Amino acid sequence: MTKPPITQSRGISARLLDRPYLLLVLTTMFWGGNVIAGKLAVGHIDPFTLTVLRWGGALLLILPFARTSLKRDWPVIRSRWPLYLFYGAVGYVTFNILVYMASYHASGINIALEQVTINLFVMLANFALFRTRVRPLQILGAVLTILGVLVTATHGEVGRILALDIGFGDSLVLLACAAYAAYSVSLRYKPPTGWISFLVATCSGAFVAAIAYQIGLGGGMGALFAALPAVTPQGWLIALYTMVLPSIVSQMFYVRGVELIGANRASLFINLIPIFAATFAVLVLGERLELYHMAAAALVIVGIALAEWGALRALR
Repeated sequence: MTKPPITQSRGISARLLDRPYLLLVLTTMFWGGNVIAGKLAVGHIDPFTLTVLRWGGALLLILPFARTSLKRDWPVIRSRWPLYLFYGAVGYVTFNILVYMASYHASGINIALEQVTINLFVMLANFALFRTRVRPLQILGAVLTILGVLVTATHGEVGRILALDIGFGDSLVLLACAAYAAYSVSLRYKPPTGWISFLVATCSGAFVAAIAYQIGLGGGMGALFAALPAVTPQGWLIALYTMVLPSIVSQMFYVRGVELIGANRASLFINLIPIFAATFAVLVLGERLELYHMAAAALVIVGIALAEWGALRALR
């Protein structure tokens, strides 16, 4: 896989971008914060409006810094624009829109639980398409992380999973997870462009997709313009957070993490999101820290460590 020009830089940023574990932990931490931002957004900003502002704002924030990079990478972007559109539309926007819609039809327990299927979808797709082998320790690690998420999602009572039903909302979450898995697997075809050019191209695709969802499902552009005056100060702060950390920083870090260790290993870190979300719920929303939160965090961390150990042994 061709590494982007980012690896030629020097200094602190270069050292950071060569540390896949740190990158992926920060990625999932910011995405965990995005879960809380979504909860805080209720009553302050419409989800379709938030999606349009998120990706439109992210694109505007990146563009002033992208002139040189875009000039250099434009021939590649122009020749591979359908792939960039796919990344933005499927990996960035479709996942979030489906989860937003699912929140009206499924419980939080179901949604948190079902997102662990991203890693399973990635492993299955990599095996089916590329015959990527999964080591026993990687399977054990995946099982432990899923168990950790189950503990979090069921508040320490894993037996409650037997009472959950698969309904319309659950189906939306599973579709969302399949979409993000498709994005993760397709990153192996990422064209050799700089990270700023990559973000501009993919955020452009995300913004186009957000507008399309607004027109098709959000009531049209008239509804968007009508909703803007109703956005509260808290809603604007949430939009700003989603523009910068989950949309720009996390996407850059996740792509770099996949480049360094592959989609199978990188997607396993996504199971940290419910752990971070639970932690932020305690810190931001004032929810209680329970013993099962700590047990779940231990399971997820041990699971990731085992999976990585198995993967590294296979590389030796």
